[in-house]
Formats: sequence, structure tokens, C-alpha cells
Amino acid sequence: MAGYIFKRVLTLIPLILFATFVAFVLMRLSPVDPAEAYFSAAHIKPNAEMLQEKRAELGLSDSFWAQYMRAAMDMLQLDLGTSYLSSRPVWEEIVQRLPATLQLAGCSMLFSFVAVVALGYFSAVHAGRWMDYAVRLVSYIGASLPQFMLGYLLIYLFSLRLELLPVEGKGTWQHLILPSLTLSLALVAIYARLFRESILEQMKQVYVDYAHTRGLKPGNIIFRHIIRLAILPVVTGFGINLGRLITGTIVVERVFSWPGLGRFFVEAIFNRDLPVIQGYVFFAACLYLCTSLMTDLLHMAADPKLSLQERSR
Repeated sequence: MAGYIFKRVLTLIPLILFATFVAFVLMRLSPVDPAEAYFSAAHIKPNAEMLQEKRAELGLSDSFWAQYMRAAMDMLQLDLGTSYLSSRPVWEEIVQRLPATLQLAGCSMLFSFVAVVALGYFSAVHAGRWMDYAVRLVSYIGASLPQFMLGYLLIYLFSLRLELLPVEGKGTWQHLILPSLTLSLALVAIYARLFRESILEQMKQVYVDYAHTRGLKPGNIIFRHIIRLAILPVVTGFGINLGRLITGTIVVERVFSWPGLGRFFVEAIFNRDLPVIQGYVFFAACLYLCTSLMTDLLHMAADPKLSLQERSR
């Protein structure tokens, strides 16, 4: 296990370097001059001399590869530059806003997992009945609704009409409910159907018939064997979506004015804060790669039959 983890960590390094290269190239392909963006974010109207001095300070006169190597070394040392807007290190800005996004993503993942297991199980054991059709209908609706539309519908219903929950902001546990539900519905819609199909597929396996012939109780067969294996695709999907939830809450955080990374990234785009945009892309890439490794380890723990040689292919 330790050797497998070590090999996977080594493979992350070139992938992270590739992510830094892509982020750097995208910033350089942008028509926005970094020097002009700096003064624009600070609401300063520069003259030609000020622009020239800022370009020299940012090292924009160096070659492309010299600029990239300097930026890559800085990012690998978690030196993501300084925000044009706040004049604070980008890494400090990310760390400051990360807990709010983690809180929102964690609540969404917890609610989604519970709902997926419950709905997928009842849909599978009642396959072909009204409960199965109801769950599948809700899944189709949830998968087709855009998040921003769902967020505004929930605000209209629970905040404006029923006056049960706050409209926006962060404070009490009540502020978490609507944005968490908005993020969760898409996951529930996708993985409830996946879990249902996985359970039905496991029910057709030979080991289930063998367990019945041995006289095992149906409940033990389902909960100790079928669900244990049927949950693996769901665990993999949730692990992949954990990184997406943490870095991809842009729409939901904007709708509910949630002070997290998504809202921070949108503000950086509007203000042309290039160090924040580049640092966010680098952080998102690292997060996706780390959650992918964690997902593989959880998958291996849930199914010990998977060999390390098969997982390394």
C-alpha cells in the first residue's frame, strides 16, 4: 500500500506542473496586459511610464520560458503571487475563504450520500413499482434543472413565500440549507440511478444465489454483500465530484452570496485579478488530483480483491 501511494504521489508532480503550464499559457494568451490589469484593479489610471515600470517589476520583458519557470517554482512553493485588488498574498486569500467552501461542500456531500443510498436502495428493491418510477422521475427532473434556476426557485419558495430560511449570506446552520440542497440535487439525480442499477446488477451475480442456498437471511445478503459492492461506483463518483464541489461552487455561491472560493474567483475575473485567477486554477488542479488519489484508496479499502497492480494500470 505504501509503495502504491508513493508511486501515485510521484505521478502527481508532472500533472501539477502541466496544470501550472496551462494556467500560465492561458494567462499569457489573454489580451489583458498584466500591468494594465494591476492598475485597473487598484482603480488607478496609469501613464506610459507607470506601465513600463510595472511591466519591468512583473518581469514581463523576460522570455516566455523564463517567466514560466519562475512562476512554476513560485507556485510549487505555494507562492501564488499577490492579489491586485487586495494587495494580499493569493494563498492567504484562498486559505481564508476555503473553510466556508469546505463547509458548504461537506454538507452537500453528506446530504447527497444519504439521499443517494436511501433513494437508490428503495428504488432497486421496489423495481418496476410506483416508488421506483417516482424516484427515477425526480432524478430526471433534478438532472435537467440548472443550478442557478433551482437556487432561485428554492429562495422563492422557502425564503420569500414561506419565510422559513434566510435568503443569502453565511451565519447560522439555516444559511447552509438552501445552498446545500441546490448543490446536492444534481448529485442525487445522477448517483441515485447509478446506485439503483448497481444494486440490480449485483443481485444477478452468482454469489447471491449461493448465499440464498446457504440459508442466509435476505437482509444480511443485501446489507453485508450486495450494498458493499454496489456502493463502489458511487464512492468513486463522489470522490471525483468532491473536487468539483469545492472548486466549482461558483454559481451557487454567487446566487446565495456565500463568501467562499467560488465567489472569490468570480470577483477576480470581473476585476481582471490575474494572480488570483492563475492561483485558483493551480489550486483547483491540485485539489482534483489529490481527491482522485483519495478516491482510489477508498475504493481499494472497500474492495480488498483489487490488486495494487490492477490499480496502477
